Amino acid sequence: MRYFLQLAYRGTNYHGWQRQPNGLSVQEVLETALTTVLRRPIAIVGSGRTDAGVHAAEQFAHFETDVALPAHLLRSVNSLIPKDIAVYDCFPVRADDHARYTATYRYYQYHISRRKDPFREGLTYLFTLPLDVARMNEAASLLFNHTDFESFSKVKTDVKTFNCRIDRAEWEVGSNGDLGFHIQANRFLHGMVRAIVGTLLAVGQERLSVNDFEQIIQARDRKRAGRAAPAEGLSLVEVGYPREIFKERKRE
Repeated sequence: MRYFLQLAYRGTNYHGWQRQPNGLSVQEVLETALTTVLRRPIAIVGSGRTDAGVHAAEQFAHFETDVALPAHLLRSVNSLIPKDIAVYDCFPVRADDHARYTATYRYYQYHISRRKDPFREGLTYLFTLPLDVARMNEAASLLFNHTDFESFSKVKTDVKTFNCRIDRAEWEVGSNGDLGFHIQANRFLHGMVRAIVGTLLAVGQERLSVNDFEQIIQARDRKRAGRAAPAEGLSLVEVGYPREIFKERKRE
């Protein structure tokens, strides 16, 4: 039987979502807890691979098991994992429903603080230099005109295509002056959002023009884009699926 998990995590203490040999990952922590509770090896597949230090307010993953899940599964798993990871739900899905490939979109937010805030430490990027937000939004709107985003992908990445469909890309200014970048697409490349944010910040500082930004996209060369913005400001906020995925979900 295949099951979906809904979870969230603060990524500060982890080397990203995906299990790897050089550091602790969110995937490893969850697999260890599920294996302990279900008393058999459990492997999970996430909707996407967030980078080291990146957070997730909503992440989904799937796993398979041939044993009945205990009623106390969520309570037991949450008692075994650290406080910076939380599992909110677990529900059955069809055998061909896939956390990654069935997802229709991913929505990320990048948060920038304009002044030091001890209550948001580790969750935002502190950036106090002057920025032209209107100019940044003008550049961001150009993303809708393109589908190949190789210029914003990490160089050594195993993908068949650099094509993505971006449905939302905009900066908003909060009441306290802080900035939030909202970006939604059917898929994202490795390091893509942080590279876009870093390049747009260069546009906002007038180190790059809006036309320069479009030329960077067209160049399909990561060396042309700006440096990646720090991981702590980035959060995966929502993952979209067809409604039928949630047909067997019990809670509202």
